[in-house]
Amino acid sequence: MLRAVGQALFSTGLQNPKYTAGDKKEQDYEVRTYHDTKWVSTAVSGMQWDESMKTGFRRLFKYIQGTNHNNVKVEMTAPVTCRVAPGAGPACESQFTVSFYIPEEHQDNPPEPSDPEVFVEHRKEFTAYVRTYSGFSTEDMKREELLKLMESLQRDGLQYVDQPFYTAGYDSPFKLTNRRNEVWVLKKEQE
Repeated sequence: MLRAVGQALFSTGLQNPKYTAGDKKEQDYEVRTYHDTKWVSTAVSGMQWDESMKTGFRRLFKYIQGTNHNNVKVEMTAPVTCRVAPGAGPACESQFTVSFYIPEEHQDNPPEPSDPEVFVEHRKEFTAYVRTYSGFSTEDMKREELLKLMESLQRDGLQYVDQPFYTAGYDSPFKLTNRRNEVWVLKKEQE
């Protein structure tokens, strides 16, 4: 009971996907190679980032609360990621894929979603440039941090994929201090 309260209020004790840390570049960002893992995901089209995130989060929360074919409750994990594929212009919808990492005990055989808008995603190993920031993350903050990350990568002469990109949040909305947010840009693979 206390563990559940701690997880809900303070985001403590949550499982995270495993990764191998590379260089931390001048405190601007770090390089991480995430291992091959499964995530439960849902796609949302929209013009507003925060509203799309809320819609996606609610769908996935129902899944981990047992609304799946197995009626199995799944532990909350962190981070909640959002893959963002921006629309073609300012008045165009973007594609947001909101995801929860599936805990280790369900990685081999995740509960099958019963909601047709929820799916299990197999993410192959990937390398990302990651910038971490604090506070209650807003749409504007996410954009600013993404631009700062891209400017740092350009400064360092590194090749990256500018879209899609990811945002990651590690904390419950009830956690008021020491919040952890990230933006991820994928490393461009050599051809």
